Amino acid sequence: MPKTAFITGVTGQDGAYLAEFLLKKGYIVHGLKRRSSSLNTDRIDHLYLDPHAKNPNFVLHYGDLTDSTNLIRIIQEIQPDEIYNLAAMSHVKVSFDTPEYTANADGIGTLRILEAIRLLGLSQKTRFYQASTSELYGLVQEVPQTERTPFYPRSPYAAAKLYGYWITVNYREAYNIFASNGILFNHESPIRGETFVTRKITRAVSKIALGMQDTLFLGNLSAKRDWGHAKDFVKAMYLILQHDTPDDFVIATGKTTEVREFVRMAFREAGAEIEFKGQGVEEIGIIASSTGEFAEKLRVGSTVVRIDPRYFRPTEVDLLIGNPQKAKDLLGWEPKYDLAMIVKDMMESDLKLMTKDKYLKDGGFNVHNYFE
Repeated sequence: MPKTAFITGVTGQDGAYLAEFLLKKGYIVHGLKRRSSSLNTDRIDHLYLDPHAKNPNFVLHYGDLTDSTNLIRIIQEIQPDEIYNLAAMSHVKVSFDTPEYTANADGIGTLRILEAIRLLGLSQKTRFYQASTSELYGLVQEVPQTERTPFYPRSPYAAAKLYGYWITVNYREAYNIFASNGILFNHESPIRGETFVTRKITRAVSKIALGMQDTLFLGNLSAKRDWGHAKDFVKAMYLILQHDTPDDFVIATGKTTEVREFVRMAFREAGAEIEFKGQGVEEIGIIASSTGEFAEKLRVGSTVVRIDPRYFRPTEVDLLIGNPQKAKDLLGWEPKYDLAMIVKDMMESDLKLMTKDKYLKDGGFNVHNYFE
């Protein structure tokens, strides 16, 4: 019998990659999707099967982490061998604007799933993975960060995830549930959400290279992050639930890079070198040189990066770098992608995407004109 997995947040970056990964391993995959007026299934459309098909191996369910009865019903219906809780209000900056919802979905939402496992008598059958985050470390108490580094959350998102982390540990110890945390550091890909800084950068650089946009506006260029590829990280999620015993693991690359350097690398993929001048909110990025097919739009001397104070967080996390040695030793996990490969992957994808958009806007089919 194939294993059955239930993925919350299946339409997100991690959910889409994990669903594809598990389907290739022969799993039957059930995904949780929030109802909205737009489908928002672009990342998983290639996996979707018509519900009229016989014995589909990929099934979507409407639901939300804030609705406990719905979660209990779905989990009772599918009797999953593994649950991957990837759903969350995961944008750190937005969590300051929606702190109550963030706490409800990211914190208590985790509790609702764990309670469903307990109440349905699935404690010995179902393994539970909680998507924890490097944002737990916040104002870092140790460099690099390990599984034993004290937490110091610096946002409503991180505080909500802190509850999710500890309630996972508590249910593991109190009810003998196979419940594990993956403390994942930043992980990116061509399907990363468009409002996250790395994807915001690669999309904007692609638009600038194509003459569709003049300037990239960012916040704290000096923030340092440990960036990996989402494909590597979803494999780690799977390995965590295949381990002999439930445990908590840092998943990271062990290298940290400034946002400023990520910008340089993205422009470099488009054939331009960037020079930064000034300090604080007055800092700007100027094209120092450019070659190749986009040189006409990436003119030397053009200011293409500026600071917008609105993008600063009320409390900033300045430095994140994880030590994944435990995962390497116990799980045999090794990342395949380095940062240069990630930036190249994202830039190639966004240049293709923006080229298509430019074609549509410059005279190709425009959906807005269709209704005029």
